[in-house]
Amino acid sequence: MLRNVAVVLVNGFLPFEFGTICEVFGVDRADDRLPPYDFAVVAGEPPPLRAHNDFTVQPSSGLERLAEADLIALPAVDDERLGIGAGQPAARTGPDAPQLFPEDLLEALREAVRRGAKVLSVCTGAFILGEAGLLDERRCTTHWRSAAELARRYPQAKVDPDVLYVDDDPVITSAGTAAGIDACLYLVRKEQGSRIANGIARRMVVPPHRDGGQAQYVDQPVAAVCDGTLRELLEWLRAHLDQPLAVRQLAARANMSERTFARRFVQETGTTPQRWLTGQRILLAQQLLEESDETIDAIADKAGFGNATALRHHFRAWRGTTPNAYRRMFSSAATPGVLTDR
Repeated sequence: MLRNVAVVLVNGFLPFEFGTICEVFGVDRADDRLPPYDFAVVAGEPPPLRAHNDFTVQPSSGLERLAEADLIALPAVDDERLGIGAGQPAARTGPDAPQLFPEDLLEALREAVRRGAKVLSVCTGAFILGEAGLLDERRCTTHWRSAAELARRYPQAKVDPDVLYVDDDPVITSAGTAAGIDACLYLVRKEQGSRIANGIARRMVVPPHRDGGQAQYVDQPVAAVCDGTLRELLEWLRAHLDQPLAVRQLAARANMSERTFARRFVQETGTTPQRWLTGQRILLAQQLLEESDETIDAIADKAGFGNATALRHHFRAWRGTTPNAYRRMFSSAATPGVLTDR
């Protein structure tokens, strides 16, 4: 169930990461026939709460609101609050280390997980989960710049610095900034299906899924949305995924040489044309598996894989399961199940 969502603010929160959570769960999209969320902003410390940019927010809800939330989201916190960065003394670890966040907030998070709620962090919001002990023996991530410090402070956490997000149910952690959108949309897809996740992504003008991990952004950051010269081509490609599409044809359609096209494509999307196409075809196959009773052969054809064997091969490589197993788990007719990364 994903109906009741609370986002918790503490002093030093980062506005953009806070805004991404609000944009996914706090906007009424009834005109697009998308279900609303009971959404609240919660003060994790006595308000008013100071943002990194030095404005303040006065949330209308206190920690008691977390007792009814299905999902509790934690935006990033600035480096000064965490004691990270140049000129900052190394933060102490261990039982005698000073507490970074109020105990009543940490206990509220622990209690929420005990009763079955999910918690989701964006970027350095993972440090709040670490302080609560919720990362112990769990896979997790944060922004690549802070991953080593997260692992140092919470040695029982299994920190992966290369991924965009990690679902170690019921704890979801995400990398920097826009990866929070990826994690939120992933959770919506997992809990409510691709139609709703894709509908939210369409309104936000962001991809419903991005390939690869954050390692590709360390030296060459790439925007989540392609607003460059290839935007129209990508929209055309999404509408023609069932067709055989070669790089030579795409380069010609973009009025570029193959070499220039390949280079430009990586610059604007962060991945190669072939991998981008495969990822989009996987997404289409997922949607058809969830929302239709088409045969695997028919889905393979509509998604551009040509045959069921190719679909199974790519689906297992990308999703770690088979199309039939995915359908049993996510189809609207399927019996609800529990997913885990363990």
